[in-house]
Amino acid sequence: MSKEIVPHELIESKILLIRGHRVILDVSLAEIYGTTTKKLNQQIQRNIRRFPEDFRFQLTAAEAGSLRSQFATSKGRGGRRYLPYAFTEYGTIHAANVVNTETAILASIAVVRAFVRLREMVSAHKELALKLAELERRLSGHDAEIKAIVDVIRQLMNGMSQSQNDAGQKKRIGFHPEQ
Repeated sequence: MSKEIVPHELIESKILLIRGHRVILDVSLAEIYGTTTKKLNQQIQRNIRRFPEDFRFQLTAAEAGSLRSQFATSKGRGGRRYLPYAFTEYGTIHAANVVNTETAILASIAVVRAFVRLREMVSAHKELALKLAELERRLSGHDAEIKAIVDVIRQLMNGMSQSQNDAGQKKRIGFHPEQ
């Protein structure tokens, strides 16, 4: 197995959930692919027909502001002059093809693996959540059954103590000539 150009932990840390899609921002993708954000976006613009909305979309000002506050990035001079682009899993593959450097091609394999690993983790969590819900459903019926058993035991205990009280004393066991 060949050594990864970019550690999968780094890639996974760059995957964000925006508009219900798992995406990587253009600045992070450029870093992973070993190029500048400007060059990445220029190549994308030259091949824009390869990037429909479900491959790449531009963030709104509110989304960018939310990310800026989450990551405490600068918004002063020297920063971005346009809103960032978000690339879905499919967009990251196409971006590697249009950047077309050896680093981008090798790194795109790691990016795809990171998306797949994330999808598998989400699937495993869904399965676990379903199993827990099933277990809860099954146990919720047991609460009533256990309460009924405890009630019956209490009734039996009350019945025994009442029979002792009715006789005034404990019943003696064995043969008793006075009876």
